[in-house]
Amino acid sequence: MTTPTVVVVGGGVTGLVAARDLARSGLAVTLVEPHRLGGKLQTSPFAGGLLEEATDAFLARVPEGVALCQELGLDGDLVSPAARRAYVWSRGDLRPLPEGHVLGVPTDLDELAATALVSDEGVARARQDLTTPLVAPDGDVAIGPFLRDRLGDEVVDRLIDPLVGGINAGDTAVLSLAAVVPQLDRAARSGAPSLIEACRAQRAAIADPTAPVFYAPRGGMSTLVEAVRRDAVDHGLEVVTATAVGLEREHAYWRVALEGGRALRADGVVIAAPGGVAAGLLRDHVARASTLLAAISYASVAMVSVAVDRAGVDRDLDGSGYLVPRLEGRTITACSWASSKWPHLTDESTVWLRASVGRDGDDRALALGDDALVSAVLADLADTMALRGTPTEVRVNRWPASLPQYRPGHLERVDTIDAEMATRAPTVVVAGAALHGLGVPACIRQGRAAAAQLGARLVGR
Repeated sequence: MTTPTVVVVGGGVTGLVAARDLARSGLAVTLVEPHRLGGKLQTSPFAGGLLEEATDAFLARVPEGVALCQELGLDGDLVSPAARRAYVWSRGDLRPLPEGHVLGVPTDLDELAATALVSDEGVARARQDLTTPLVAPDGDVAIGPFLRDRLGDEVVDRLIDPLVGGINAGDTAVLSLAAVVPQLDRAARSGAPSLIEACRAQRAAIADPTAPVFYAPRGGMSTLVEAVRRDAVDHGLEVVTATAVGLEREHAYWRVALEGGRALRADGVVIAAPGGVAAGLLRDHVARASTLLAAISYASVAMVSVAVDRAGVDRDLDGSGYLVPRLEGRTITACSWASSKWPHLTDESTVWLRASVGRDGDDRALALGDDALVSAVLADLADTMALRGTPTEVRVNRWPASLPQYRPGHLERVDTIDAEMATRAPTVVVAGAALHGLGVPACIRQGRAAAAQLGARLVGR
């Protein structure tokens, strides 16, 4: 019996994990990626050490990331943030995130008042949720309008939007409650007397609230990427550096056309690429899925990393960093105090900062050249966290059209995509951040599911 062949298009986390699982199952697998493997998981030299260019951790309280690290022998090398406290730049100062919030929904209103993150009037408005009967939303709705109705404008603008919107550089005014924050969607439909009470119940159900929330390999996120790549190659994976420019049906096979005229023949294909790329490859084969994929919008972001002598910062960096609400009108959307956040990056003489720039609907700063962008970021850091020293090193990483935006109805659209693919092209599977979640564990889960689904269809033919 001839060994089935598979081409995986896209070498981000989803594609890499799918390729590894398929190779380990005995299939002949080729992965096609035009750039660096790992997508936004990139660790590179910075100021005498190693620092992330984008994503710096994965969620610890969902199983996929931890399980993969265990399989690869990396679990003993995982570290969690040394600092659990975080801040928000609000009303002219850095103010602590309130303890016990659930994705920005405060569960202790006295604690919220003590932070002074919102005004007394804002706290009083949020308190109305406790005496207003909770009515489940009618279908999938946008996060912002639903939570404004429950908690008021201030809590949304100064707490929920910078926190939830910051996850994918989005705008809660147009992000899906069900797809982006399913935890809050479940709370809204729980039948509890109020949203705050529902979130309190969710927190009470956490077995160990002191357990780590995030993990990262001590050597950086690229360590995970390299471990997956190495294991997959050991099981026969071939990696081709090229751009997939076409997908053609050839009798019982697929032909993946690459730039330069080369083509790969395969029994099955996993497309783990951005929505627009996937849409282009599927246009002539599954038109409905192609149209829906093409309609998924993306936000562009940049990461400006700064190293400065510790004496050049006139405040204690006693946390993991801070968020900057949209209504503050700043260039930066967040700043991670990397050398305080991570115990393995601690340096008594140097501070490492990672400032995020760009969000859905606001690309003004991203239009600036590197020098102008750095100047704008440094000005914000001076105003918000008393950065006074001259940087000893600066790095700019730009990530154009890198973060998919899930609008209301996203889950239904993805169900349609999956159904269309299963009916019209069952030996092609689409997966990745544009579909079922953009965090590292979600992408791992999708890669594994794509491999299992395609492998079963090919072996069972």
